[in-house]
Amino acid sequence: MDLRKLKTLIDLVSESNISELEITEADGKVRIVKADPAAAMAQPVYAPAPAAPALSAAAPVAAPAAAVPAAAPVEPGHVVKSPMVGTFYRASGPNAKPFGDVGQQIKEGEPICIIEAMKIMNEIEADKTGTITKILVENGQPVEFGQPLFIIE
Repeated sequence: MDLRKLKTLIDLVSESNISELEITEADGKVRIVKADPAAAMAQPVYAPAPAAPALSAAAPVAAPAAAVPAAAPVEPGHVVKSPMVGTFYRASGPNAKPFGDVGQQIKEGEPICIIEAMKIMNEIEADKTGTITKILVENGQPVEFGQPLFIIE
């Protein structure tokens, strides 16, 4: 991978909400990890292809993260998860009525929130008919891919 492409990837990670990026190409692998926002801007961490042992060391870090969703099923009902990384909004505007509220009946395919990703507003639709029993994310909060947003019964 050439240096310009690597610099572009580092800049993309440092300017986005993602904390880690791994890319595999024919000529090797690159892994960019953002430890915290202040440190990532000053000194991004990356591992070129020859550092394959670092990838196996990352696996134990991923295991505890997988344990967190195991605790989530304590909540009864269907969990609506974020299909992307972005910023969560309950309504289409600051003074607009929220798409979905606790206790509200919704139908499959009805918009229940918006996730802004790269300046594009993406309506997220309910994937099940039911009643919203819990909203798990605050308005304006950044969300990750697969993060639980709502519980529907």
